[in-house]
Amino acid sequence: MDKELPADNEQDKKIVEAFKDKDWNEIKISDSWVIFKVMSEFVDGFEKLAKIGPCVSIFGSARTKKGEPYYQMTEEIAARLVKSGYGVITGGGPGIMEAANKGAHDQGGKSVGLNIDLPFEQESNVFIDRDKLISFDYFFVRKVMFVKYSQGFIVMPGGFGTLDELFEALTLIQTNKIGRFPIVLVGKQYWGGLIQWFKDVLVAEKTISPEDLDLFRLVDSAEEAVSVIDEFYSKYLLSPNF
Repeated sequence: MDKELPADNEQDKKIVEAFKDKDWNEIKISDSWVIFKVMSEFVDGFEKLAKIGPCVSIFGSARTKKGEPYYQMTEEIAARLVKSGYGVITGGGPGIMEAANKGAHDQGGKSVGLNIDLPFEQESNVFIDRDKLISFDYFFVRKVMFVKYSQGFIVMPGGFGTLDELFEALTLIQTNKIGRFPIVLVGKQYWGGLIQWFKDVLVAEKTISPEDLDLFRLVDSAEEAVSVIDEFYSKYLLSPNF
């Protein structure tokens, strides 16, 4: 007889569920539903974002509070991007995401929110254009939307989610799955240790090439962050055209 496993909370239930034997009918019904749900999220995202125009994604912590330096800097970055002709895409939640949407909204620019349903932290902020708010259940679908419809990425200080989004963009660019769009890390003190680790460990162990360090830029101000985006596209004589 199988040993009874604990199921006192949601995490326990998820672990226990993974060990349960399912018959073919249960598997087929469950997997089919997931496939259709994933398809619907892709279709909804593609339809709403296909004509969005040039946009820059801004990533960062949901836990950053209004009035904190990085919140204010993010708001300024988004405002500058709008003045340069770009829309702004965020994860749609509070913190850095709210600041970015606010900066875009206040300047009359396109303010897009790709929200994710989470048990904590994540509720869509009020500065997203109502016709440009999309909610997702699946992180991987949401990340496809970020990279497919962004002409650049600005990465503010953040946690695991921000790192996930950063490394997704870096990996896709490094492997030539998407174009070499600009990636800007904002906050030399915050990101400096990670970048030094790239050099001391990843490059030293030859798990990345020294040239891979050129896939991103590290800056310390709103003006620098936006200038990296502008300078990149000026090489191609391209500018946003709404």
